[in-house]
Amino acid sequence: MHKRVSYLLLLLSASVPLAAESRVKVAELSPQAEAAIDRGIEFIARHQNENGSWGSYHFVAETALSLMSFMVKGYFPGRPPHGEVMDKGVDFLVRSAQATNGYMGKSMYEHGLATLALSEVWGMSNKEEIRDTLKAAVNIILRSQNREGGWRYKPQPIDADLSVTVMQIVALASAKEAGILVPDAVIKNALTYVKRCQKPFDGGFGYTPGGKPGFARTAAGVMSLMMCGERGTRAVKSGLYYLQNLPEEKFTVQKHYFYGHYYAIQAMYQAGEGHYQEWYPHIRDALLSKQGRDGSWHGSAGSVYGTSMAILIMGVPYRFLPIYQR
Repeated sequence: MHKRVSYLLLLLSASVPLAAESRVKVAELSPQAEAAIDRGIEFIARHQNENGSWGSYHFVAETALSLMSFMVKGYFPGRPPHGEVMDKGVDFLVRSAQATNGYMGKSMYEHGLATLALSEVWGMSNKEEIRDTLKAAVNIILRSQNREGGWRYKPQPIDADLSVTVMQIVALASAKEAGILVPDAVIKNALTYVKRCQKPFDGGFGYTPGGKPGFARTAAGVMSLMMCGERGTRAVKSGLYYLQNLPEEKFTVQKHYFYGHYYAIQAMYQAGEGHYQEWYPHIRDALLSKQGRDGSWHGSAGSVYGTSMAILIMGVPYRFLPIYQR
């Protein structure tokens, strides 16, 4: 059994209400935020498709995000109150893997999200089919890395961009933490590509090397570097400076809003309490103002996507997902 076992056995030994009480207490997790997250989770639970998936087009990606939104609060597959719903979602992801190679979804971005979700689930379940699907998924990522160290939308080592590359880095880091073999050289080469996407004059990151910097791309780039241990480096410091000095509208109106803030809050959390405490209340309050009466948030890919992302952003204080550990 892999090295997450002591953490997970501690959680599994408690009931769900006790698990919720045992999270790390922080001032920013207000009663309003907790209630909003609960309403969002109930919305997602109500909108699962008959086959166990979520969404209307990007089924693999939205199923992966939905599963992780449950895990934010410490809910587990096979355990009430949402265990049955989660089991159906996990089964869908396992079934979605192509029999020939284990590829999941319509693009490497979807594949990376599914790999991330299965890595987190594998820390909560020792079902062999999850492990086997996860190992095959990781192998596809490893084989698809191009010479520059990055990835793009097809599982071929031809081209690369920052967005897809960061998704694969996060997926591989989570899989490695779950006990799946990931060569250090793969991560090292990927981080080299990420750094090439950074603009030296302002610290922002572009979609490709030399590209125009932006909020979402910079948040993704900084988070990936920090997740792989590069805290305190010049690249990270200048990237954080870029994010923090964007206009305040970044919390309310922003291109790729949920995508950007999903990475930004993780970057700020990894940067330490000072950065996190300054950033989190702004995005928490902005998200509270955007929630619909039915408990959902509407995102660029629909309400399941927006709701899952909002929960993942606002639920960082729970610290249940291993990717939210410092």
